[in-house]
Amino acid sequence: MDLNKVASELVELLGGKDNVVSVTHCATRLRVVLHDDSKPNKLAIEDLEGVKGVFSASGQFQVIFGTGLVNKVYAEFAHITGVGAKDTDGGEKQVDHSNAAKKKMNPLARIARTLSNIFVPIIPAIVASGLLMGLLGMMRAFEWVEPDSPWILFLDMFSSAAFIILPILIGFSAAKEFGANPFLGAVLGGIMTHPALLNPWTLADGVPESVVVFGMNVELLGYQGTVIPILLVVYIMSKIEKGLRKVVPNAIDLLVVPFVTVILTGFIAMLFIGPLGTWIGNGLTWSLDFIYNTAGVFAGLIFGGLYSTIVITGVHHSFHAIEAALIADFGVNFLLPIWAMANVAQGGAGLAVFFLTNNKKVKEIALPASFSAFLGITEPVIFGVNLRFMRPFIGAAIGGALGGGYVVFTNVIVNAYGLTGIPMIAIAAPFGTANIINYLVGMLIALGGAFVATWILGLKEDATKK
Repeated sequence: MDLNKVASELVELLGGKDNVVSVTHCATRLRVVLHDDSKPNKLAIEDLEGVKGVFSASGQFQVIFGTGLVNKVYAEFAHITGVGAKDTDGGEKQVDHSNAAKKKMNPLARIARTLSNIFVPIIPAIVASGLLMGLLGMMRAFEWVEPDSPWILFLDMFSSAAFIILPILIGFSAAKEFGANPFLGAVLGGIMTHPALLNPWTLADGVPESVVVFGMNVELLGYQGTVIPILLVVYIMSKIEKGLRKVVPNAIDLLVVPFVTVILTGFIAMLFIGPLGTWIGNGLTWSLDFIYNTAGVFAGLIFGGLYSTIVITGVHHSFHAIEAALIADFGVNFLLPIWAMANVAQGGAGLAVFFLTNNKKVKEIALPASFSAFLGITEPVIFGVNLRFMRPFIGAAIGGALGGGYVVFTNVIVNAYGLTGIPMIAIAAPFGTANIINYLVGMLIALGGAFVATWILGLKEDATKK
């Protein structure tokens, strides 16, 4: 493939380099913010070599190239347009792109994107902790070592650390997203998890001491493992810091701004925002738990059937915050298995398209995109295959609903977030063999249901021209 030729043709089909505001890329997609979203020639772009699909979402025009190829096309694209050349190092260009994209989003999409930018970088830490918990659970269950073994001690430390310091991780990431000093965000997270406060993560039955501050009775209770409190606190902190920087002279900025920001936000956090955030977070997770346990299979059918539609809107990015809160409050994530069924179903529908279509290029895209969905990456099959014909997307929704209903019925749970498809087996393993088997059965139901539904609905080849 001539990468320079592909990138050059793409620039022209997007309306020329003058129409490009900024550009970045993720694992599979080139994400471009344009001045005029009406200029791109979508049909012509879809016919470019290497392109697996195009769509507009989250204020960006997104072109799917797939893993490994997208970064190469991005390098040529950035060189030709002169935009985003330093984007991959997470520097200032990346912030500019994020802000440019947000300006084109509706308020709900902006909130979802903000939460995504905060929680996605934390996924490796959560996944590592989940896998370590699984290893620890297996060592205890199968008695690989003695209960008082140093292995048990250390693995318990390694697996719980990310959740104990979760407010620090979120504080750092949230401060970057809100345009504040990330290290001050981490300090606020440290205040809320200070050893002087009772740690509810390890001492759930402990009774916190109380002190009187400004006539208010304040419990010395830590916020280890919580999500909502630190998000609210860092948002307030960002407003205080930005406000101070506008009025404090540059000569004393380094002395005054951090000091006043931390002391003001610290008191606000401990007296008001922390307790309020805990109340909101508990209300959210307990409400979801009530719906899950009350609606049962019906909840799985609805969530599993609608999840892929939510993916199209981009709002699903906000679910990471909810899943992190579930793990913090209950120690399990019962939503992720439902999302996994929807993702696997998209792969099953794409597989049906591979056998139904007569279009050679669609076949070339459908097969690898389907297997990508089985590994948890669904954008290529959703936007490159199933949505182009619509009926496969409906078939995938049916398969996702069936699989979602099954995993809720059999109470499949995991201990992390960020992994779906086949890789999710690793974070389902800590809850026993039955949990893994039911998850695999759910995958087969979702895949098979989507395949059969798509086969029955059929395929209209001319739909791709619309």
